Amino acid sequence: MISRYACRLFAVVIASLVFSPAQAAGEDYAFMPKGGRALLLELLGTPAADKDLRGIVQARRTEVQWREFVAARGKALSDPEAATLAAYLAVNLPLPEGAAKADNLAAALPPDGRELAWNQCQFCHSLFSSYLTQSRDEQGWRSIFLSPFHRELKMTPQEREEFARYSALNMPMKIDDVPQDLRF
Repeated sequence: MISRYACRLFAVVIASLVFSPAQAAGEDYAFMPKGGRALLLELLGTPAADKDLRGIVQARRTEVQWREFVAARGKALSDPEAATLAAYLAVNLPLPEGAAKADNLAAALPPDGRELAWNQCQFCHSLFSSYLTQSRDEQGWRSIFLSPFHRELKMTPQEREEFARYSALNMPMKIDDVPQDLRF
């Protein structure tokens, strides 16, 4: 019987052969809906004012309060984007004290759902058929972590919740919106 480690190693090797270096580096996932981290930095502008970001990462608000905060910023986000950003902020903030004092706050922000999906899903199974085309609510996405293999993923409970919230809001994608080379 092949060990799980060997299976994962094999999957990573195959993925590195199948995907171009740009895809492996995560540079080709722009077709996916933006995650909360990307939306927050976009909302604040580039580069994000450290003072604005510091105030945000130290705040604790409910998802509804974050939604109001996002609406008050005046930048037009679509409903799914505003919901994705509010969910990200509610799940991930406030940052722990040490992270909130980091010199580069943008880099200290936790990964968002898009980053987690890209980095955790595609090396073991098809991102297209096992993720992008799946329609589940938050609990449905949380439930995938109950299977033995998914339980072993190196993700914190907070990351799992971020993944579930992002995925429930943004999946399934339309088939035509997925690049042809990822439809397998």
